[in-house]
Amino acid sequence: MTLTIRFALPSDAATILRFIRGLAEYERLPDAVRVTTAEIRAQMESSDPPFECLLAEYESEAVGFAVFFRNYSTWTGRCGLYLEDLFVSEEYRGRGIGGALMRRLGELAADRGWARIDWTVLDWNTNAQSFYREQGGYPLERWTGWRLDNPGRKPGKR
Repeated sequence: MTLTIRFALPSDAATILRFIRGLAEYERLPDAVRVTTAEIRAQMESSDPPFECLLAEYESEAVGFAVFFRNYSTWTGRCGLYLEDLFVSEEYRGRGIGGALMRRLGELAADRGWARIDWTVLDWNTNAQSFYREQGGYPLERWTGWRLDNPGRKPGKR
């Protein structure tokens, strides 16, 4: 098996979008994706990209990705890595590719002096929960994810 983990380039925008759509379909929200290839490319080309992305390539074919960005913990006084998305194409699962992506993320966080890696997992996604436990991850107790859509609008309006 020839597996390579590399940083995505702006020219990989269409591949990144393909994985985003694959993840959305897996998470039963295929119509939720609104971002375009052009937007991803422009964001990656900007002087302050909002995210970084690792691509996993098996025999030179892109088979998975990890999208992440820097966050900050006031408790540790240090930055951390927030893993937004990790996805491996279904036909390549079970080959250690997800684990390789997680190890590379861990190396990046350590190299950058970041305190931890955070992410969320859907409550019904027991496969992902098992995978993350195998990587040494654990669910946070007493914490629930929250969101505010359309900030700046009056409460109750979407």
